[in-house]
Amino acid sequence: MSERSGLESPRSADVSSAFDALIDAWRINARVTSFLVEHLTPDVWRAALSSSPRRPVGRIAVHLHNARRLWLKSLGGAAGVGVTPLLPPTRTTAAQLLPALARSGAAIEAMIDAGIRNGGRFPGVASGFVYGAMPRDVALFVSYALSHEAHHRGQIVTIAREAGHRLPQEVVTGLWQWSSRLKEARPAPPPKKNAATKR
Repeated sequence: MSERSGLESPRSADVSSAFDALIDAWRINARVTSFLVEHLTPDVWRAALSSSPRRPVGRIAVHLHNARRLWLKSLGGAAGVGVTPLLPPTRTTAAQLLPALARSGAAIEAMIDAGIRNGGRFPGVASGFVYGAMPRDVALFVSYALSHEAHHRGQIVTIAREAGHRLPQEVVTGLWQWSSRLKEARPAPPPKKNAATKR
């Protein structure tokens, strides 16, 4: 369990555990999004509904990264978290998007951690809801962010199916295998010291 400053109440261990769970919730979500993008074929990347031909899957996927950038810009400035570069919605490939998602996912995690260390609210954010939508409260923000990304992942799965490029069942199922995605997302533990090293 990580140590959080500012948690000095008798229930501090419980509160710290809850905050750790928020970090894990974001890690799972970010990994699920990358997992989906990893399995998008070129045909799926270009697929779009006839009712929205200018909103193909690739553009929706890039929007996930660019939305994270907006969150960082709006909520993470006072925490010193860097803003990731904007990606062009119509000229970005899946191969280019994946490392960008890794960077923006890590930056959002750092921003959440900064908010936790500030007592559960992002530092330097005056309004309870930026633009009436993005919450200053860390727990509310994680709920907001996960809802946003899950919504667009659902769009991608639906468009692929409707366009005749149904995603493999193991990919769709993998979006819900949170234990597997968390194992992939958590940092590797430091190597254990052997007896010779301790001396």
